[in-house]
Amino acid sequence: MSEAAKQRQYEYRANSNLVLQLEKGKRPRDSEPTGEVTTLVGKFNTKELMSKMGDKVSRARPAELDERLKKRQQKKRERDAGGGKESRSKARKIDASLNVLNAEVDAVYRPQTRDTRQAYDVLLNLIQKEMGDKPHDVLQSAADEVLAILKEENAKLKEQKRELASLFGRGKKFDDDKFSRFINVSRKITDYSSMIEMRGEEEKKGGDEEIEVPVIFDASDDDDDSGLDEVKEEDMVEEGVEADRTFKISSKTFQEDKKMEEEKQEELQVRSIDAFWLQRQLAEYYKDAHTAATMAEKVFEILSNPENDNVACENQLVEELDYDKFNFIRMLRKERLKIVYCMKLARAKGKEKADIEKEMSNDAKLAPILQALKKTSTATDRNMERERKKMMEANARMEEEEANQTSDTFWNKRPKAMLDLDSLAFQSGARLMSIKECKLPKNSEIINKKGYQEVHIPCLKQKPRSKDEKFVPISDLPSWAHLPFKGMKKLNRVQSRVYPSAFKTPHNLLICAPTGAGKTNCALLTILREIGMHMNEDGSINLNAFKIIYVAPMKSLAQEMVMNFGNRLKGYGMKVAELTGDSQLTKQQIDETQLLVVTPEKWDIITRKSGERTYTQLVKLVIIDEIHLLHDSRGPVLESIVARSIRQIESTQQLIRIVGLSATLPNYKDVAMFLRVKLDKGLFFFDNSYRPCPLQQQYIGITAKKAFKRYQMMNEICYDKVIQNAGKNQVLVFVHSRKETLTTARFLRDTALENDELNKFLADDSGHRAVLQAEAESVKHEALADLLPYGFAIHHAGMKKEDRSLVEELFGDRHIQVLVCTATLAWGVNLPAHTVIIKGTQIYSPEQGTWVELSPLDIMQMMGRAGRPQFDTLGEGILITSHSELHYYLSLLNEQLPIESQYIKKLADNLNAEIVLGTVQNVEEAVQWLGYTYLYVRMLRSPSLYSVDPSSLESDPVLEQRRVDLIHSAATTLEKHNMIKYNRQSGTFQGTDLGVVSSHYYITHQSMAVFNEYLKPHMSDIELFRVFSLSSEFQFITVRSEEKMELARLLDKVPIPVKEGIDEPSAKVNVLLQAYISRLSLEGYALMADMVYITQSAGRIMRAMFEIVLKRGWAAAAVKTLNLCNMIQHRMWGAQSPLRQFRGIPPGIIKRIEGKEFSWDRLYDLAAHAIGELVRFPSVGKRIHRCVHQLPRVELQAHVQPITRTVIRVELKIDPDFAFDEKLHGYASPFWIIVEDVDGETILHHEFFILKKQFAKEAHSVSFTVPIHEPVPPQYFIRMISDRWLGSETVLPVSFRHLILPEKYSAPTELLDLQPLPIHELQHEKFIKLYSGQFEVFNPIQTQVFNSVYKNDNNVLITAPTGSGKTVCAELAIFRMLSQLASGKKISGRCVYIAPLEALAKERYADWSKKFGKLGINVVMLTGGQDDIRTLKAGQIVISTPKAWDILSRRWKTRKDVQTVSLFIVDEIHLIGGDIGPVLEVVVSRMRYIAAQTENKIRIVALGTSVANAKDLGDWIGATSSYLYNFHPNVRPVPLEIRVQGFHINHFPSRMLAMSKPTFLAVKRLSAGKPVIVFVPSRKQAARAAVELMTYAAAEDDPKRYLHADEDDIKEYLAQIDTATLKETLSCGVGFLHSGLKEKEKKVVEDLYNADAIQ
Repeated sequence: MSEAAKQRQYEYRANSNLVLQLEKGKRPRDSEPTGEVTTLVGKFNTKELMSKMGDKVSRARPAELDERLKKRQQKKRERDAGGGKESRSKARKIDASLNVLNAEVDAVYRPQTRDTRQAYDVLLNLIQKEMGDKPHDVLQSAADEVLAILKEENAKLKEQKRELASLFGRGKKFDDDKFSRFINVSRKITDYSSMIEMRGEEEKKGGDEEIEVPVIFDASDDDDDSGLDEVKEEDMVEEGVEADRTFKISSKTFQEDKKMEEEKQEELQVRSIDAFWLQRQLAEYYKDAHTAATMAEKVFEILSNPENDNVACENQLVEELDYDKFNFIRMLRKERLKIVYCMKLARAKGKEKADIEKEMSNDAKLAPILQALKKTSTATDRNMERERKKMMEANARMEEEEANQTSDTFWNKRPKAMLDLDSLAFQSGARLMSIKECKLPKNSEIINKKGYQEVHIPCLKQKPRSKDEKFVPISDLPSWAHLPFKGMKKLNRVQSRVYPSAFKTPHNLLICAPTGAGKTNCALLTILREIGMHMNEDGSINLNAFKIIYVAPMKSLAQEMVMNFGNRLKGYGMKVAELTGDSQLTKQQIDETQLLVVTPEKWDIITRKSGERTYTQLVKLVIIDEIHLLHDSRGPVLESIVARSIRQIESTQQLIRIVGLSATLPNYKDVAMFLRVKLDKGLFFFDNSYRPCPLQQQYIGITAKKAFKRYQMMNEICYDKVIQNAGKNQVLVFVHSRKETLTTARFLRDTALENDELNKFLADDSGHRAVLQAEAESVKHEALADLLPYGFAIHHAGMKKEDRSLVEELFGDRHIQVLVCTATLAWGVNLPAHTVIIKGTQIYSPEQGTWVELSPLDIMQMMGRAGRPQFDTLGEGILITSHSELHYYLSLLNEQLPIESQYIKKLADNLNAEIVLGTVQNVEEAVQWLGYTYLYVRMLRSPSLYSVDPSSLESDPVLEQRRVDLIHSAATTLEKHNMIKYNRQSGTFQGTDLGVVSSHYYITHQSMAVFNEYLKPHMSDIELFRVFSLSSEFQFITVRSEEKMELARLLDKVPIPVKEGIDEPSAKVNVLLQAYISRLSLEGYALMADMVYITQSAGRIMRAMFEIVLKRGWAAAAVKTLNLCNMIQHRMWGAQSPLRQFRGIPPGIIKRIEGKEFSWDRLYDLAAHAIGELVRFPSVGKRIHRCVHQLPRVELQAHVQPITRTVIRVELKIDPDFAFDEKLHGYASPFWIIVEDVDGETILHHEFFILKKQFAKEAHSVSFTVPIHEPVPPQYFIRMISDRWLGSETVLPVSFRHLILPEKYSAPTELLDLQPLPIHELQHEKFIKLYSGQFEVFNPIQTQVFNSVYKNDNNVLITAPTGSGKTVCAELAIFRMLSQLASGKKISGRCVYIAPLEALAKERYADWSKKFGKLGINVVMLTGGQDDIRTLKAGQIVISTPKAWDILSRRWKTRKDVQTVSLFIVDEIHLIGGDIGPVLEVVVSRMRYIAAQTENKIRIVALGTSVANAKDLGDWIGATSSYLYNFHPNVRPVPLEIRVQGFHINHFPSRMLAMSKPTFLAVKRLSAGKPVIVFVPSRKQAARAAVELMTYAAAEDDPKRYLHADEDDIKEYLAQIDTATLKETLSCGVGFLHSGLKEKEKKVVEDLYNADAIQ
């Protein structure tokens, strides 16, 4: 429009009569308002609720703008195509005319029907094959471009084909077959045009409502803006903005796009909204619960008011909540319908709820919400729902308990709040940015270019050395320490500074230094110090006295360290071994190794198991490499390791040195505090100026909105940066998949060819070209051979080793100019270059099921390859990423990213591990344990970041209450999943079987909840695979559109049906596991990565499932899960031939055997030549025969013996019947022995049996007891199944047809409620005097047996619990004999007392000598020697052991003194079933025989503890039923409480070690200040247990806890002790007794204990 026309359109005469001239007939009057009052009912609907101010305004774009945009699009197309091409399709036009204010351009096309969705998935699959694995948004964006080309009207096929080829990259072969597949798929997408039109209409209406970008109208609207239609090249001149030290890059500007993207992706889950959802959300802003509840009601009222449209609603919310909660308000407005209706439903009941549901189902916008709510909930959803309800109940219960609480019970502080641990955890994980802005170094530059922004950071100059700073020459080290530094003359700057502390002191260290600064040698200095500590005077090293642990974060780094340290420490005879998920070591191998290089997870698992403590207690040095990984998702593992080590140091009082190696980080003092490093002695921080080769950095953030455009731009920028170095410097380009190495290398080469710039890389006449062309001919990798002659190459782990080595050699010799590689080159090979380019920072993470940013560790390692100290004065690192990630990487690589703790995320699982280990047994200990974590350090430093009210630090400076609440919340979660038992009143924890399985197999508590819910006694393979796929370990795995075709193909091939549809993530997990077992091939890197992740966890998870069903006693499920474990291990199905487990047999031969359906047992019976004939391949007959006889196989025989009517003993004889081969079977072959009931449903007994190599040819015997119930079943089954081999199973039926059970035992003797007899009933003054002063009346048991023992001469059997006063009963029998002698009723009489144990005999001799000596009775003791005959003559009361009396009484016929025995007392008669039983049985039977032969009455009085078959014992000794007293075990005079704690550890020393802490805690809790006796199995354990009790007491700063006397008072006693250990423990109040001590030492211990001087 001309300027004159513009002026005329506003003239008065052109507008004045427009109203008057309007025809009246064209304006209807019937709809005008009358002014009457009308109702608003039915006038509002949900569309009104969602509408926005201005939505109904009809918008149209000015024609000039349309014209301008068309011009711009036309020019863009011409520029892209390189010449004037005919205009694009409607899709392209709409794509170009999308609102310029949009912050995120969505994909143009979205399928609308099921058929088009399937076709679209096929299209994405085709694109993925062309482009390789790319993030989903890149593939979708590429699909839009493909459809725009293929759906263009009137376009020629050749033109379309050429454009597609161009789209997928230069040099791509795009044949007719590929093109026809694309054409066919595009034709099936029939809703493309309608979708495009719909998007166009949305665009015309103004599609910005998500982004809400404010538009500012400039005052100079009238100015000519014709220059806006295109961006001129001269306008895009690079502008450099210099940044000084005060220049800051705010995270807001750098993360704006990222936040928008995240907000868009995060969708509120309807299942998470309940009646109190708003209150919980507002509780984050209002600490007071009442305020949060009031505000929640107000907000709900505003949201549910139908008169409020979105704008009014937003304004009211801002007024009510204030601007600081704007993000929350925006979310409320966006999810308004969901929140209102979900909360209404949650609050409503009965008919009201039904009405709301009806309203929702009739509304198009509300129906999906109702559908989502009614969708079958997953186990996780239900668990979350239950958890939420329980949390609310728990908080109410705690408030009630606190109100009723009068005094604290076990720990000082009670929990005050139930915390939601999931909401407290940092959702962004390692991407957490706790700083808001990043300060750039001086002279940094920001350069804005078209489509991207560059940040240039200059290298830091090396700091000049001070006068005092000197390099330490190797000659300064002791001569024995020179060996590892062979070829080195001196230590570098960093190592020289660290040397005095590392080599000369035992202090903990934290060394923060840049990559390449020589931290490994610093670690080596600490290793050498430890070696020196264990060096003998003759120069030899005591290698069995110590172990060193080197924790490396990655397996590749672990392997590198094993080689490095293995070579350098070989001269000391030290063995270095790797212990990671890939490499297992036996206990023997671990014992022989001095330096173990482990991954954090592996060391965590080892230290979690108390069974491994025999060698973990030998650890003297722990080196943790890359400790800045605390910030990563693996950080909680490092925190656990360190906390456990420090607690072990304090509890055992044995020093373990901890050394942390780290990259440079800002809050290094926090990490030092966590490692218990003394800041003045052990902390060393070196910034980037200490880098051996200074690093110049470039960060490039691509601002393009379309994902595909970003991808294309990344390639172009990469080429620009490579060409800048062409001919000057070698370049390493890091990409993140194997396929991408080839794609990128070809793109760089083809672009150079096209631009005629190849000669910049290699001159035509250069010698490099000749070398490369010659080497290319010998290369086996086709693509590499194609690239080499041009000076380009690729390198990744999928190439053959010879090719990789050649590439490394050619690059090292500077022949190759550009090397495109994956991160394996950064870790495995030290191959630096002047320039390093990291192209893209996204990599597929199967753990999270999506494309994530690279880990800081990888980025630092790659950047560390920039610069070659021997050639370059500086290196150059270039990082190309999306604009939203710039802030993160700038902070990370410039020492500005604080290390935070991720521990809360894993708090429950780690607490469970400590409970299982036994180091935490109550809330008080758990609170102390949490104080050792990095989480605690950071909570003190940044309370608000960890949701701690900073004001609470004033009243609780050590955050004890917060720690109590955290522990209480974690413990409640574990208790809910049956993983622990949690006594809230006393605050004690007790582990369960599920908790043990979870800890030992590294399973999360969420997975344990799934297994707890879904595992059943009878499960098919279909159900077992389904339960496996529901594990929380796979919760983030998703099904991407582009892989559905591949998954559908696999679904048809796997043998076990999958119930779920292919869209379900659990179906994907299930299919991939079966594909792995079936050895099916996969396409696509992401799918392969998912399968690797699933199968890495599969063995561990399936083992956990096996342990659970085994412990629950489900026989069928146990056998199936164990077989599945072996199927996963061997990658074969149970239906296939066991021969598949052996290598070296051709697959065709195995298939031939499987096809013949020849049973395995028949194959076992055939000779080698017969097998050869069977498979029609005689030459392999011997090999198959050998393999058949190497499969573990055993022969079983069982002998059954009933013990009682409910218990039988089984003697199982195991005879191995296979050829043991160490290469195949290792050092041992493990088996499970499982006893099943007659139905094969219940496991009655199970145990683990290990067949060791040295005993592989011997028969073995295993004895165990099994319950049996009436009616007696016909048989049981004993199943012996290999733990590692499929097809190795033996089943033995054990028939009970001829089994005769013993008769039912008589009931125990009832303890009568009698009046206690006074001692005067003895009626002999001298007898009464013996007891007066000790007691005045007999106890109930003595009262009941008094007449039978004291007033009768019949044989008596008395069995009662220990401590019931049975010794007094024996004395009553002696009084009876003495009184009869005194009265003349007996002419002669002698009493013999038999004590089964010598210690008991001595104790009784000491007691009775004193007691009966007062009566003038001579008490003697037999020793088993030659003087016993004389001793017997002299004594009236004879004390003896069964052995001594057996020797003496064998010749009874010639020994008159034996015949004159009138009273024979047998104590501890119940030991007849033990080792001493045969001798005891002989002497008692002999005495009865003597009485019968001599007709001399010998009275037998037998005493023992309660037994089941008292009648049998009574019949044997000749006691009639009237004189048989078998009291129940619970009739003790002093009640006895028994607590049993079991330990699942087979290794004896480890089991005893594991029991030490529980023993200490039991003493502390159950017998504080009262006498304690601890029984142990051996002398060695007696001394060790005493030392451990003393050590644990010292660890709690109370070493004299058990000493209840003044130290001066016991000095004279200690002077009599010769054993040093005993003297030391007695000084702390702990004594020990065993048969190896001297008599005087025993007496001292007994005297001190009896005097309560020691506890």
